[in-house]
Amino acid sequence: MSVFTPKQDGSSDEGSGRGTAPRRRFRRAPGSPPLRNLLPNILTVLALCAGLTAIRFGLEGRYEFAVYAILIAALFDMLDGRVARLLQAQSKIGAELDSLADFFNFGVAPVLILYTWNLESLGGLGWVAVLAYAVACALRLARFNVSMDDPDRPTWANAFFVGVPAPAAAGLVMLPLYMDFAQITTFNTWPSLVAVHIGIVAFLMVSRLPTFSGKHLRLSMRPDKALPVLLGVAVLAALTVSYPWATIIGIALAYAATLPLAYWRHRVLSNRTRIARAGRDRDLSD
Repeated sequence: MSVFTPKQDGSSDEGSGRGTAPRRRFRRAPGSPPLRNLLPNILTVLALCAGLTAIRFGLEGRYEFAVYAILIAALFDMLDGRVARLLQAQSKIGAELDSLADFFNFGVAPVLILYTWNLESLGGLGWVAVLAYAVACALRLARFNVSMDDPDRPTWANAFFVGVPAPAAAGLVMLPLYMDFAQITTFNTWPSLVAVHIGIVAFLMVSRLPTFSGKHLRLSMRPDKALPVLLGVAVLAALTVSYPWATIIGIALAYAATLPLAYWRHRVLSNRTRIARAGRDRDLSD
């Protein structure tokens, strides 16, 4: 005859914890993306916040801080796409958010800053320049989104943009501000020149001019080339710290100097592709 007596400590034999509640494991819901996949979108939102802050600085007359905020937005914009590809976290919402942030940060904020700085004295003409640039940026981004779905696009074409990209255009369009900060007053005393400059950059965005793309640059290099590259980075960093605006002016002018080179390189590759296709079509017809 067996007698069952209750345990004095109130515990039970159920489970392996002797009275302790079973440990719950929090698992990610099936089909939900991991948290790290949000990192690219977080960078895009930070870029958007930087663009908004740039407009605030411009309205307060703190134009140097406004330019710094735009440059920070450009840095975040450069990182979000690379982080998304690295983590394989590309998404439709991320692509749409990136396009909207690019339009605001590089199509609206820079020219609004220029308007409060210099163009307001032109009245309606200055506002026309602002509108032309913003609309050109929107059209350029729309064309870029459509061109990515082109099935006939050759592989080498991925190394080029069609027209000046929005971040580079923002860097170019703020050149009058850089020159003012570096105490070069050519643009500051001639607001009409600023309006013409904005119109030129707007035209470059919507043009068919091929420009180099940095998205597909190879980051590998020969070991014997590493030391010169590191030395160049050190010199550039020292110049940026010592002469920030002169260095930024030099970078903007150096990018502008690559435009004819990109056009020439694109034309060479286009001719090669056209000749290769003509030969292939001739062989098929024979």
